[in-house]
Amino acid sequence: MNAIIEHESRGRIRLKINQKRMSLKQADLLETWFQKTSGVIRATVHERTCCIVIYYQGERNNILNAVRNFSWEQAEKSITLPSHSSRQLNREFQEKLVKKIAVKMASTLFLPVSLRIARIVWHAIPFVKRGLHCLFRRKMKVELLDALSIGISIARKDFSTAGSVMFLLELGELLEEWTRKKSIQDLAQCMSLNVDRVWLRTPQGEVLTPISQIQSGDQVVVRVGGVIPVDGVVIQGEAMINQASLTGESVPVAKHLDSFVYAGTIVEEGECVIEVKQASGQSRYDQIVTMIEQSEQMKSAAENKASNLADKLVPYTFAGSLLSFVLTRNVTRALSVLMVDFSCALKLAMPLAVLSAMREAGKEHITVKGGKFLESIAKADIIVFDKTGTLTHACPKVEKVIPFCGYEESDMLRLAACLEEHFPHSMANAVVEEAKNRGLTHEEYHSKVEYIVAHGIVSKVGEERVLIGSAHFVFEDEKCIIPEEEQEKFSLLPAQYSHLYLAVNNKLAAVICIADPLRDEASDVLSTLRKLGIQKTVMLTGDSKHTAAAISSQVGVDEFCAEVLPEDKANYVASLRKQGHTVIMVGDGINDSPALSEADVGIAISDGAAIAQEIADITIAGENLWELVRLRQLSMELMKRIRSNYRFVLGFNGALIALGVAGILPPATSATLHNLSTLGISLHSMTALPCKDKK
Repeated sequence: MNAIIEHESRGRIRLKINQKRMSLKQADLLETWFQKTSGVIRATVHERTCCIVIYYQGERNNILNAVRNFSWEQAEKSITLPSHSSRQLNREFQEKLVKKIAVKMASTLFLPVSLRIARIVWHAIPFVKRGLHCLFRRKMKVELLDALSIGISIARKDFSTAGSVMFLLELGELLEEWTRKKSIQDLAQCMSLNVDRVWLRTPQGEVLTPISQIQSGDQVVVRVGGVIPVDGVVIQGEAMINQASLTGESVPVAKHLDSFVYAGTIVEEGECVIEVKQASGQSRYDQIVTMIEQSEQMKSAAENKASNLADKLVPYTFAGSLLSFVLTRNVTRALSVLMVDFSCALKLAMPLAVLSAMREAGKEHITVKGGKFLESIAKADIIVFDKTGTLTHACPKVEKVIPFCGYEESDMLRLAACLEEHFPHSMANAVVEEAKNRGLTHEEYHSKVEYIVAHGIVSKVGEERVLIGSAHFVFEDEKCIIPEEEQEKFSLLPAQYSHLYLAVNNKLAAVICIADPLRDEASDVLSTLRKLGIQKTVMLTGDSKHTAAAISSQVGVDEFCAEVLPEDKANYVASLRKQGHTVIMVGDGINDSPALSEADVGIAISDGAAIAQEIADITIAGENLWELVRLRQLSMELMKRIRSNYRFVLGFNGALIALGVAGILPPATSATLHNLSTLGISLHSMTALPCKDKK
């Protein structure tokens, strides 16, 4: 790609693309491509000027080489753009806003008085219709107030006031629609699939394939704990599918031969082969948008309170206007009261504040699935952590592979990696990564793989039955044995590591020792959360009491429970809630899913198991735990802003009504100040929350 460097500073470069025009699609494609380029921190494309600003780290030449090597054809093949573009949405509403202001100014400056009056009357018809609709349905809502204030102004031949009121109302509606659609779109994009590769079934076996290469008619294999990346039909196998993210169903649904499955749902049990019907999974975006717009979980208690209070205050506004007329016999004063109502600001500002907070969280790689969860985060007094992949690093490392029964170390690691690569979890990823680092390639020579939640994996290699998992699973559930001559070697296993046990034909074949170091920031994060009002921190783990005690003392949790199963975690969280606590649960694995569901707010780590992310109410980035602090700060500042909005709306509008009754403010001024205040508080609600920087 040809480009000219227009400006450059350390870690930042601005390039002018050598082409006359750039479409919105090209801008999205270019921005997405550079965002995925190694070394690029952030890339912003300005399609109107055909410029791109790149913030980077590392060598400058690497970025310049990436620019030189870029081609539209290659980018289109490797990148699947979302079906809905934020850039296109912004362009659409920017043009609407400019057009509305331009038309208003032109009609005021250039139209003759008679035409200007005719335009105002014509413009008032929709407002009057909405008001009459409320009247016929015997509902006293803000639309009736608007219709009366506009209608009375026109009847009094105060066309300037009527025109100003309608312009401000339309401007507010446009900004509300823009912000809401943008917030919903950003949230939907965050919740959309981020699947890079899938298991494609071919005549040669299963092949890990980039999602961008999957086409209609291909066959994709999805196993327990995996996210279904495409819309398609089950052609082999059967599975229990968790569809809660799309349908709200709490109970998994059985899918058999010829059943249709949807992108973004999760396989909780079993496995299936899916024939792809819609490769990109783009329909999921529309499904999510519909869910967000219709779901009651989007509304926090504060939003519902604002909406209900707004409707309840409408009759009082009518009563105040009528009382003003009775006492003063002055239509102007009565109209001044009618021009002011509380419902506009209450109904507009609260949802915008919540949606903007959710959008702000999304910018920091925190996905919040509903406003009520932010409110619960602010109220929470107990936070419960899973250990592995949450308080410890999400990518533990294999330190040793200790073979037994005469097996070779490399062969056992290769076999373990072959089984574990089908089930994404931090421990499994460590095994696969170690095999890759040692150059141990492996073919898919095993038969059907079965995952037993929180225990391990069972498969067959030739005629041999192979197991890998926890000590409880291998030795207690499956009754595998340790040969007598190997007992001493087994007793000398290093206790500082977590252990994965590999057995062949019910005999121990190898022990994989995995170091699971504590996150550097974990202790400081817990300390900061306590300062932000969290009263108790708890760690739950399936590890031994010895390992759990060591980790808990390092991280500084108030309490820990060791050797717990998934149902134990869920029961523990449920018991805390029964005691009246508001509980946050943080986890990353399949075995954390029941507890995530049971908590007031379930928080999943973004690079953990797909089912945990789907079930969780909030997902945070896996880089570090400071996202939890930022989330707590965001939620607390949001509630502070909502309370501040209440005080302002009630105080300011109450003052306008009082001044109108006193005859100090005429109707036009009351209407202008009311609408401007509504617009102002809405714009304020859309601004960034004043939170401290995260570490």
